[in-house]
This record gives sequence, C-alpha cells and structure tokens, in this order.
Amino acid sequence: MTSFIQSCVKANEEISNALKDGFDPSWFEKTKKGAGGDISSKLDLMAEAIFVKYLSRFGQIESEESGVIGEGIDKIIIDPIDGSSNALSLFPFYGTSVAKVNKEGDVDGAMVCNLATLDIFFTTSHESIQQGKLFSSNFYTPHIVPSAEVGLFEKAYANPDLVAALDNENLKFRAPGAIALSLAYARSVTYVLYVGTFRIYDFAAGLALCEGLEVIVEEEYVIVSKDKLIAQKIENLVKKYK
Repeated sequence: MTSFIQSCVKANEEISNALKDGFDPSWFEKTKKGAGGDISSKLDLMAEAIFVKYLSRFGQIESEESGVIGEGIDKIIIDPIDGSSNALSLFPFYGTSVAKVNKEGDVDGAMVCNLATLDIFFTTSHESIQQGKLFSSNFYTPHIVPSAEVGLFEKAYANPDLVAALDNENLKFRAPGAIALSLAYARSVTYVLYVGTFRIYDFAAGLALCEGLEVIVEEEYVIVSKDKLIAQKIENLVKKYK
C-alpha cells in the first residue's frame, strides 16, 4: 500500500470516528454553492478539511466543495462526501472518493469508501484493485457476483422514459444516490448506469476502480458492466430514450 493510499485510509478513519457517535447538528447546516455546483453542507466541509490535512502534501487538491486548494504537480480530486443527501437524511449509502492524477493525466491512485459500512476499495498504478474495511489490515480482490439480480441507476429520477424501458427489458435496478460508491460496487451488481452531466468529482476515483469491466463513457452517460452484451443493450436504450 502506497503512502498516498495509507493517508487516504487515515483520513477516512478520522471522518468515520467523527461520525460514530452520531451527526453533530451543525453538520446539517447548508453554506454556499460549491465548486461542483451543489450547495455544500457543514458535513461536506468537515470531511474536506480532514482530507486537506492528510493529502495536501501529495499535490494540489481539487474538491467538489471549495475547488482548488494549495499547489502541486499532481492533482488530488476529492468528493469529501459522496452521497451528501443520503448522509444528511441518515440513509446508509454515503462515503468519500479520492483520485490522484499525475502530471501525465493518469490516475495513479484512487480510493472510494462507504462510511456507512466501512467498506473501502482502492487501486494504484502498482497495485491491483483491492477491497477491505476501515480499521482492518485485511485486503482482498473485490467480490464478484456472477448472477447478480439488480443494477444501479444513478439519476433514475430524471429519466422516466429510460426507467420504463429498462423495466420492459427486465433490467432491474436500484437508485442509491452516490455515484462513486455505485461504481465501486460494480462487480457485485448487473450494471451501473448514470445519465446526466459528467462531473470529474463523481467519476475520477470510481471509474479507476472499474478496470477490467466493460466501461462506456460518453458526455451524457456512463455504463459499466461485467457483461459486454448487457452494456451494449443498455447503451442502445439510453440512446433511444434519454
């Protein structure tokens, strides 16, 4: 495990420790529009401050909340809380995502953490994709579920015609509301689909964890699946109904 990934783990563990006794009432307060276009909560900013403390030595941070922070050759792209609305509704599908992009533009380190379950997923240019838990030193190749029964459709609420089309094809799905986390779990579901505006904060780390899967990335949609035929079938539906 590289020093960058170790620092990502430490940051996530500090955030997790802050959450374990319940959410501070102040974290629910909204502040101002962040760099990613959404209104930041004080929970987002709390997590961002912790990431800055641990990761600023590795490069210039680009956060969904505060934008560019500090200086450096490499760029550290963070979504301090992936699934903020879930977190602020106490719905247990929220976490963090971090990607380190080198001067050549390649992701050479990435981590996604589910703060509700403590699942972590990470990879580097020298290490294969690994899965484990916060506060544990045991890591393994991510679980693969060959006969998964559901996919994950992020922003399904904004695409009713496509929802109906997927239902007609018996392509069942859930819409959990945290894009990086959904991508991290791509090996355990039938597919992951996102239709909407592509924002680097949402995808830099998650897509880095999808190596070896069928990945389709376009300006208005992203599709990931273990099965090439399913990915192609979904893309045809997206082109027709989005």
